[in-house]
Amino acid sequence: MSNLNAPHGGELVDLIASEQQLEGLKSEAGNLASWDLSHRQLCDIELLLNGGFSPLNGFMTESDYQSVLDNMRLADGTLWPMPITLDVSEDFAAKVAVGDKVTLRDPEGVVIAVLELSDKWVPNKTEEAEKVYGAADEAHPAVNYLFHKAGNVYLGGKVIGLELPNHYDYKALRDTPAELRAKFAKWGWRKVVAFQTRNPMHRAHQELTFRAAREQEANLLIHPVVGMTKPGDIDHYSRVRCYEHILNQYPEQTTMLSLLPLAMRMGGPREALWHAIIRKNYGCTHLIVGRDHAGPGKNSQGEDFYGPYDAQELLQQHEEELGIKMVPFQMMVYVKEKAEYMPIDDVEEGMTVLNISGTEVRRRLQEGLEIPDWFSYPDVVEELRKTKPPRHKQGVTVFFTGLSGAGKSTIANALMVKLLEMGGRPVTLLDGDLVRKHLSSELGFSKEHRNINILRIGYVASEITKNGGFAICAPIAPYKQTRREVREMIEEQGGFVEVHVATSLEECERRDRKGLYALAREGKIKEFTGISDPYEAPETPELYIDTVDCTPDEAAQRVLLKLESMGFIK
Repeated sequence: MSNLNAPHGGELVDLIASEQQLEGLKSEAGNLASWDLSHRQLCDIELLLNGGFSPLNGFMTESDYQSVLDNMRLADGTLWPMPITLDVSEDFAAKVAVGDKVTLRDPEGVVIAVLELSDKWVPNKTEEAEKVYGAADEAHPAVNYLFHKAGNVYLGGKVIGLELPNHYDYKALRDTPAELRAKFAKWGWRKVVAFQTRNPMHRAHQELTFRAAREQEANLLIHPVVGMTKPGDIDHYSRVRCYEHILNQYPEQTTMLSLLPLAMRMGGPREALWHAIIRKNYGCTHLIVGRDHAGPGKNSQGEDFYGPYDAQELLQQHEEELGIKMVPFQMMVYVKEKAEYMPIDDVEEGMTVLNISGTEVRRRLQEGLEIPDWFSYPDVVEELRKTKPPRHKQGVTVFFTGLSGAGKSTIANALMVKLLEMGGRPVTLLDGDLVRKHLSSELGFSKEHRNINILRIGYVASEITKNGGFAICAPIAPYKQTRREVREMIEEQGGFVEVHVATSLEECERRDRKGLYALAREGKIKEFTGISDPYEAPETPELYIDTVDCTPDEAAQRVLLKLESMGFIK
């Protein structure tokens, strides 16, 4: 391994093994403890191996991790705002010891790297959430990931790469930092402005990026994230097709598109600093930083997690140390009288400002309404319409949740029949008992197994939804976090309508045909929802039904009316 001097930026760390090392590592890897990398870990290790995370030479040690939390610096004082750690399960952590080597594999089992384990520790996740993201609030996607998806033990140490993760998509657009720096040098691009995005680009984005590059007398790199972004974002395949269309709107040989395999944390100010370091490693000299850069939206109290200009202020404090200049994002608005976009600060009093929010764009796509040419380009809108057709053409999951005996299965069956009568889309019922029989027969009723069962139902429903069908699910699904994971999984593919069948515990016990509640009261059934295990009621379901005061027909009709009001049926 060596450091590569490059024409742009500082030195890049090269963690890929030499040919001499490769032979020994390949034969050794099969005998080591092996960890399958998650999607986020795979993104992280790609940027470690290709130099995008220079000067890191592996997953952080405990001292580096703690220093980053406390000071936004590595233990040696180098500015670095985001912890990059290998989180693993407690079971796996118990199998390895400091001094061991660990094989790191992709989901297909291909060996990507070997970790030389130097540190193993149990982090204080609440401290990490508060120091890195500003609050231990699970409304923040990274905090939710930290508490519910990340392993409880962190491993640190140097990594030696055998090969970069393989991508089958957009190979011509996937440049390593060294490759991108070499292109800039070859083309004579001495000043390069990077534009970070996780969303499709419209006319306002084209205008502000063009102006930013022109004002700096620099070339422009559109550098979208195609690793992990915020749940609910448009998939990167659709976005890249949009970016390819929008490239035609820039003067020739001034602008290029390259893809960044980053797993975003939506960490606001710290993330902006992180993005700047990464873009410096990719050879850029400037980074456009917008209002609420990499912000995750609202917290549990309905307030923004970060101030609108916190990211700009933090990066401004450190841009000299980093050696990359910030270009502040000026909000661009369309001025009717001038028939052009202008920075909002330049708009004179009395002028008519036109703007469409992201929420309004989604609504227009969902309802098949016009998106005006002044807002976006026709070929970009066409791509978005392919990905996000009107709601009545999308697949949708109706997810019933409630206590045993609440009436979920009865209403679900009635709804299935009514949807089959209407026709137009295939309908699949994923009843809790039927799924248990055909998909999860090996599972018990522990909390872990119940969660696995619900996630299996969610996965099948997401595939049905993706392919334009109706999926009707009727499990108990007692846990809020598991339902959230199912919602996120399905909303990437289409619609999700949660129906809380909120029949009281007393009424459910009174109806108890199978005698399950009685057995639970006697202690013969352990961890029974509502008796010895909690039911976490939904806080904001799309629909709330109490079957005490309505028949199954009436309940199913209420669901149909809700689907109609949301635009899923016409």
